[in-house]
Amino acid sequence: MIDPLFFDTDCLSAFLWARGESLLAQLYPGRVAIPRAVYAELSDPGIAHLKARMDTMIACGQAAIAEIDVGTGEYDVFHKLTQAPDAGHKIIGDGEAAAIALAKGTDGIVASNNLRDITLYIDEYGLKHMTTGDILADACQHGLITEAEGNAIWARMIAKRRKLGAASFSDYLASKSNTAIIRRP
Repeated sequence: MIDPLFFDTDCLSAFLWARGESLLAQLYPGRVAIPRAVYAELSDPGIAHLKARMDTMIACGQAAIAEIDVGTGEYDVFHKLTQAPDAGHKIIGDGEAAAIALAKGTDGIVASNNLRDITLYIDEYGLKHMTTGDILADACQHGLITEAEGNAIWARMIAKRRKLGAASFSDYLASKSNTAIIRRP
């Protein structure tokens, strides 16, 4: 697998809520990785329909569950981020921590919108990172959606209280013009 994308719950659920998960499969075939901790978070009975959509992606081979085994470097990073962070660092959620730990261990990409919690770790570990906006911009650049379709998807995500950093997809594109989709160290 080349540059797997490890999704946290917020980024993945934005696509699931907006019924846009097919974009992930089209853009990143064989690269969509769902940390077990994120899969567990999607198991909440109140959002069973999101888990069902995720299960369909897994059954079709469009996504895979990524495990963190005890005794590995990934486990050490996960434990550190969720239980015992360095001085001046804060504990983060299991989904974000798992995505970071797995990306660090495989030279993968963290897919997360939670910049407040993860930016310090992304920078510290020199990780590649994408947001929901970056993914939609990638879909637009590859001709999978138009800007108008991106705005419609964005609006559905906002309606489900996803925090995307801009009022519309057009606003996001304008704010990111001439910048790279994937921020590399």
